[in-house]
Amino acid sequence: MTAEPTTAHSSRWPVPPQDGYTVDDLFTLPDLPPHTELIDGSLVFVSPQRDFHSTMIDLLVTGLRSTAPPEVKVRREMTVVLDRRNGPEPDVSVVRAEAVTGPEVTRYQAADVLLAVEVVSPDSEARDREAKPHKYATAGIPHFWLVEMTGTDQHPVVRVYELDPVTKAYALTGIHHDRLKTGVPFPVDIDVSADALKEL
Repeated sequence: MTAEPTTAHSSRWPVPPQDGYTVDDLFTLPDLPPHTELIDGSLVFVSPQRDFHSTMIDLLVTGLRSTAPPEVKVRREMTVVLDRRNGPEPDVSVVRAEAVTGPEVTRYQAADVLLAVEVVSPDSEARDREAKPHKYATAGIPHFWLVEMTGTDQHPVVRVYELDPVTKAYALTGIHHDRLKTGVPFPVDIDVSADALKEL
């Protein structure tokens, strides 16, 4: 009996196809880590979450749900299909209620998303500030928020953007430090102060 050959570099990492992955692959490849995203046909694995990231998502989800009208739903960390080669996972999404067809839903289409929110982490700065906003805008998602921790006091700041239908790019409509108050995509008034974050 001959022993099976072994290699020192055997790996369980998936080998990408020549033209990159598609959104279908994102949902059929076995053993992908949770919250894997698809950006330009490449799989993106996320680093362990920091407490700021997790609690900021909780703060925004709670605040959005408190004033959300019945025709929308607020979801956290769900894949949004932008096109065949892009399936990012916004930290928070506001989607049309009719898109939530049951507990088995694993993704939403860009056309059903009214707001995408990204909470910046050190490992995702370039994606969250540059790649994702451009892709969300190109896909026609009308609203985008970028959330960061500023300064040594670890204070949240929320930048609010609205899609310009002419340029198909986001325009900054406000920078919020203590209170996030806006009328779109529906009336929102959320305490985003450092104190509010610490209470969670």
